[in-house]
Amino acid sequence: MQTNRFETFIDAIIAILLTILVLKIPQPVEPTLSAIWELRVPYLAYLISFLILFNIWYSNHKLFQKVENIDNTVVWIYGIMTFIISLVPYFTIWVAKNVNSIPAETMFGLIFVSTNILYTSSVKSIYRSNPYNKELQETDKTLYYHNSPLIVIFLGFILTYTIFRPGIYISCLAAVIMWIYIGWRAENGN
Repeated sequence: MQTNRFETFIDAIIAILLTILVLKIPQPVEPTLSAIWELRVPYLAYLISFLILFNIWYSNHKLFQKVENIDNTVVWIYGIMTFIISLVPYFTIWVAKNVNSIPAETMFGLIFVSTNILYTSSVKSIYRSNPYNKELQETDKTLYYHNSPLIVIFLGFILTYTIFRPGIYISCLAAVIMWIYIGWRAENGN
């Protein structure tokens, strides 16, 4: 399958999810800095989710510049990942309203763990379906770094279940920053 229509489809889904996400952010009760400060948890949850979705979009954009064809395995992995990321707005709002809730934290973390695993799997599948693409084969050498944000999120799970309830929430922020940095380094050949 050629990638043009597929990439457009994924772009549209991410754009819709970002729109839904921003529409779910509550408005301050009054136009003061203290009213905005009271909404810091929903704003941070939005930032984390925005960065995850934007990073998926950006990474796809860069990847599909190097790829002309994909196979059915890639399509199905992306289909599953699309289902998972479609839940991002729902669980973002849930954790924003219940930042000290272990179930809300857990689901928020699991969404991002699943997304990371599925994205890494999709990239591996794309590399396998393009064995003669030298540019992809060179990029494949840095792919194992993409799993390191998972370690940060798992540390967040340990924190949440032991001493610090919003541990997953905070670790997701750290993990997405790591994921962006790793992608940037890979893109710049470092």
